[in-house]
Amino acid sequence: MMYCRYYRRFAALLCFSLVLSACSSTDDKVNSDASEKQLYDIAQRQLESQNYSSAIQNLQLLESRYPFGPFAEQAQLEIIYAYYRGFELESAIAAADRFIRLHPHHPSVDYAYYLKGLARYAEGQGFLDRFLPTDLTQRDPGPARDSFNDFAQLLARFPDSEYVPDAKARMVHLRNLLARYEIHVANYYFKRRAYQAAANRGRYVLENYQQTTAVPDALAVMVQAYQLLGLQDLADDSLRVLVANYPEHPALNKDGSFKTNFNPENQQRSMVNMLTFGLFDRNEPLTFDYRP
Repeated sequence: MMYCRYYRRFAALLCFSLVLSACSSTDDKVNSDASEKQLYDIAQRQLESQNYSSAIQNLQLLESRYPFGPFAEQAQLEIIYAYYRGFELESAIAAADRFIRLHPHHPSVDYAYYLKGLARYAEGQGFLDRFLPTDLTQRDPGPARDSFNDFAQLLARFPDSEYVPDAKARMVHLRNLLARYEIHVANYYFKRRAYQAAANRGRYVLENYQQTTAVPDALAVMVQAYQLLGLQDLADDSLRVLVANYPEHPALNKDGSFKTNFNPENQQRSMVNMLTFGLFDRNEPLTFDYRP
């Protein structure tokens, strides 16, 4: 029922946007002899009415007719924005790269870096993800990593830019997302009995994503993985840090001991486990997804 409600909402929004687009497309007709200012003003009205495809066409027409005019460079920036808002993300990224390459010292080049980061940021989401609840931490981390790097370039090159505060906030979110992805991979390795690989993922989070919400799970991953590998000293070290900093973690008993529930020597599935299709009497390591 929940998903039906979301789909109905999405369908209504889609129909409404199509109606707006159809109406706005008839509002502004471009004459063959339109001046640069007229083309720019028409494109601005189309952007305001969210008719991004028509705005892109007119901005590109402006740039091709008046490549050295006073509005040409601004049109190139507006094209990036229109592609981004129209969810043509690859085109937005390409247009941003082009602007940065052609105008590295432009007063608004920081805006191009910012829009590029936003496009990468949105690239990690599918179109329906904007309307339906999904767990982005289980998606391909490539776009999130690229977006983080784009925002990092913005901060490094333009620390006083007006877009820095928002970029920093998004980078915090992206670091949490990337760290959580590593925990999902560690959980997968536990199910595959690849304990060393799981331990490596937990350690990677500690070394690269300090102060993220995934750190408690990373410590729990390391405790369990080292126990299963027979590396008790390393397991004890990780457990002490987990207990000292996150005593409420679900993997801990009230006395601070670890909830070990897996016997690696017993690799065979029980009859109860087979008859219940793995629902009961499971002999598997813990998996971790603690999000306070």
